[in-house]
This record gives sequence, structure tokens and C-alpha cells, in this order.
Amino acid sequence: ESRGVIRKEGNVILDRLENASMYRPLGTVIAAALDYLGRADFSRVPDGRHELDGERLFVIVQQYRTKPLAEAMWEAHRQYLDVQFLVQGTERVGYANLGSDVPALRPYDHGKDIVFYDAEGDFLTLRAGGFAIFAPQDIHAPGLTAGRSEAPEMVRKAVVKCRVA
Repeated sequence: ESRGVIRKEGNVILDRLENASMYRPLGTVIAAALDYLGRADFSRVPDGRHELDGERLFVIVQQYRTKPLAEAMWEAHRQYLDVQFLVQGTERVGYANLGSDVPALRPYDHGKDIVFYDAEGDFLTLRAGGFAIFAPQDIHAPGLTAGRSEAPEMVRKAVVKCRVA
């Protein structure tokens, strides 16, 4: 298992929740997100959006079936960074550094804080109990099938949105 990897292609961090204390120095909002993930009992947290600290910090809990790479949606955010924690299952997540040469598929949606890109990148595997941190300069494509068979599977994920702008 990973002890924490900071990818040179951006600031993507991949680790297990039991190592979360290593990342507290990255900032109070990230520390608050990781603290929440460490104490939450996701068997009791319903799917949906839950405010933790107003618009500064909130979590979206969701359950979905992973999809093949051909259906990947490469996205990035400007106002928030994501702390994506996999509660159940395994998924592959694409990531790439947002450079000026990456074409947007649609204009930035300020209300939803999202822009989709025509991107390619590398991949990491997120397993139950693991988390990944994606900063605004990290394009990511979550929810992809993992494993040798690349068969879709149901996963449950908590994404803590941390305001940075």
C-alpha cells in the first residue's frame, strides 16, 4: 500500500486514511476534511450533499457504478479542491496537469465550479479506505473501472470539497 505519493504531474496525493495526519500541514481546510473523513461513520451518512463548514467545506456522498475509460469525463475545478475518499469498492481515476495546451470541451461553469477537458493522462487506483487529493490544477477523471477484467462495480465515495479561492 502507498505511504503517500505526490505526483510530479501536479499535486495529486494518493494515500490511505490511516496516514492522513501526514497531510495536516497542507492547510486547515485539508486538515478539517481529513479529520471529518476519519471520524465519519459512512454507514450512517446518507448519499447527497452535507455542509461541514458552509460553502468553505462540504461533502458529497455518492454511490455509482464505475464506467469504462471510453466514457471518462476529464474535469477540473477552480474554486475547490477535492479530497476523494473511497468508502467501498475500487475505482481507477485518471489525472493530468492542467496546462494551457489542454482544450476545454465546454466553457467553465461558475455555478457548478466545473470545466470539462479533452485530456489524456495517467491513472491511479483508489481502493476502499484510500483517498486522493486533487487541486485546481489537476484534471481528473473519476469513477473508472479497475482491475484486470475492468468489469463495472458499485462503489461508494465521499468527496470533500475544500474552498481554495
